[in-house]
Amino acid sequence: MRASDLSGADLSYLGDAIFTLIVKERLLKRGLRRIIDLQKACTEVVSAKGQARIVEKLIAEAFLKEEELLYYRKGRNAITHIPKNSDLKTYASASGFEALIAYLYLEDRDRLKILVDEIL
Repeated sequence: MRASDLSGADLSYLGDAIFTLIVKERLLKRGLRRIIDLQKACTEVVSAKGQARIVEKLIAEAFLKEEELLYYRKGRNAITHIPKNSDLKTYASASGFEALIAYLYLEDRDRLKILVDEIL
């Protein structure tokens, strides 16, 4: 499967699962073991607000490459609905971030590791 064959919504869907798994694995590696602590820490990072903060920081620091920004925008612009607990800007930004994660997972896992190391 190639990232270029997927829609922005497809990439966001895939990226959400990938990023959640990565965060949970990292939290366990750090020694967190109580489920309540794991869930709280994970939610802070993988929530729409958490993802929006992450991607805004990456953009402000000019960390993302042009191709990565293209996939971020592809996911950001693919919004089909807005959950009750988020606003449009936050949710769109988070969806773009998830699309970026899926793109890197499918096309450049070394860069994905670099990005994850930068944000976690």
